[in-house]
Amino acid sequence: MSLRRARTAEEYAEWVKNALFELEDLKNCLLYDAEDLARSPAYIEPLEEGIRQVYDAMANGSYHFGREDLLFMDVLRRFEHEIPFHTLLKQINETHRKGLDVDEED
Repeated sequence: MSLRRARTAEEYAEWVKNALFELEDLKNCLLYDAEDLARSPAYIEPLEEGIRQVYDAMANGSYHFGREDLLFMDVLRRFEHEIPFHTLLKQINETHRKGLDVDEED
Protein backbone atom coordinates (compact mmCIF):
# COMPACT_ATOMS: atom_id res chain seq x y z
CA MET A 1 0.00 0.00 0.00
CA SER A 2 1.36 3.34 -1.02
CA LEU A 3 0.90 6.09 1.53
CA ARG A 4 -0.34 9.49 0.46
CA ARG A 5 2.11 12.31 1.11
CA ALA A 6 1.21 15.90 1.88
CA ARG A 7 1.03 18.13 -1.20
CA THR A 8 1.84 21.41 0.53
CA ALA A 9 3.78 22.57 3.56
CA GLU A 10 0.51 23.81 5.03
CA GLU A 11 -1.12 20.40 4.64
CA TYR A 12 1.92 18.73 6.21
CA ALA A 13 1.87 21.11 9.17
CA GLU A 14 -1.86 20.46 9.57
CA TRP A 15 -1.21 16.71 9.67
CA VAL A 16 1.33 17.19 12.47
CA LYS A 17 -1.13 19.37 14.40
CA ASN A 18 -3.82 16.74 13.89
CA ALA A 19 -1.47 14.05 15.20
CA LEU A 20 -0.97 16.06 18.40
CA PHE A 21 -4.73 16.51 18.72
CA GLU A 22 -5.35 12.78 18.14
CA LEU A 23 -2.72 11.88 20.73
CA GLU A 24 -4.29 14.19 23.30
CA ASP A 25 -7.68 12.66 22.54
CA LEU A 26 -6.25 9.16 22.96
CA LYS A 27 -4.69 10.13 26.28
CA ASN A 28 -8.01 11.51 27.49
CA CYS A 29 -9.84 8.35 26.46
CA LEU A 30 -7.28 6.17 28.20
CA LEU A 31 -7.52 8.24 31.37
CA TYR A 32 -11.30 8.08 31.28
CA ASP A 33 -11.29 4.31 30.83
CA ALA A 34 -8.40 3.47 33.14
CA GLU A 35 -9.00 2.19 36.63
CA ASP A 36 -5.54 3.38 37.66
CA LEU A 37 -5.35 6.96 36.40
CA ALA A 38 -1.68 7.25 37.32
CA ARG A 39 -0.64 4.75 34.63
CA SER A 40 -0.83 5.22 30.92
CA PRO A 41 0.57 2.94 28.20
CA ALA A 42 4.36 3.05 27.88
CA TYR A 43 4.16 4.31 24.31
CA ILE A 44 2.29 7.55 25.06
CA GLU A 45 5.22 9.61 26.33
CA PRO A 46 7.78 8.71 23.62
CA LEU A 47 5.12 9.08 20.93
CA GLU A 48 4.16 12.50 22.22
CA GLU A 49 7.81 13.55 22.46
CA GLY A 50 8.49 12.49 18.87
CA ILE A 51 5.46 14.27 17.43
CA ARG A 52 6.15 17.35 19.55
CA GLN A 53 9.75 17.52 18.23
CA VAL A 54 8.47 17.65 14.65
CA TYR A 55 5.85 20.25 15.57
CA ASP A 56 8.33 22.43 17.50
CA ALA A 57 10.87 22.26 14.67
CA MET A 58 8.18 23.39 12.23
CA ALA A 59 7.08 26.19 14.55
CA ASN A 60 10.59 27.57 15.07
CA GLY A 61 11.67 27.15 11.44
CA SER A 62 14.34 24.50 12.04
CA TYR A 63 12.47 21.57 10.47
CA HIS A 64 14.13 19.76 7.56
CA PHE A 65 12.91 16.84 5.53
CA GLY A 66 15.20 13.81 5.79
CA ARG A 67 15.75 10.31 4.54
CA GLU A 68 15.60 8.70 7.97
CA ASP A 69 12.47 7.76 9.86
CA LEU A 70 11.13 10.18 12.44
CA LEU A 71 11.81 9.25 16.06
CA PHE A 72 8.26 8.16 16.80
CA MET A 73 8.35 5.42 14.16
CA ASP A 74 10.07 2.90 16.48
CA VAL A 75 7.23 3.34 18.96
CA LEU A 76 4.63 3.19 16.21
CA ARG A 77 5.98 -0.09 14.84
CA ARG A 78 5.80 -1.75 18.25
CA PHE A 79 2.36 -0.44 19.27
CA GLU A 80 0.63 0.22 15.94
CA HIS A 81 -2.37 -1.94 16.84
CA GLU A 82 -3.02 0.29 19.89
CA ILE A 83 -2.73 3.65 18.09
CA PRO A 84 -5.93 4.46 16.18
CA PHE A 85 -4.29 7.21 14.10
CA HIS A 86 -1.32 5.10 12.99
CA THR A 87 -1.97 5.78 9.29
CA LEU A 88 -1.68 9.54 9.86
CA LEU A 89 1.67 9.02 11.59
CA LYS A 90 2.87 6.85 8.72
CA GLN A 91 1.84 9.55 6.24
CA ILE A 92 3.75 12.17 8.23
CA ASN A 93 6.83 9.94 8.22
CA GLU A 94 6.46 9.17 4.51
CA THR A 95 6.27 12.88 3.71
CA HIS A 96 9.29 13.54 5.94
CA ARG A 97 11.34 10.90 4.13
CA LYS A 98 10.24 11.57 0.54
CA GLY A 99 9.22 15.23 0.64
CA LEU A 100 6.01 16.86 -0.46
CA ASP A 101 4.00 15.24 -3.24
CA VAL A 102 4.21 18.02 -5.79
CA ASP A 103 3.45 17.69 -9.47
CA GLU A 104 6.53 17.93 -11.64
CA GLU A 105 6.22 20.51 -14.40
CA ASP A 106 7.95 19.84 -17.70
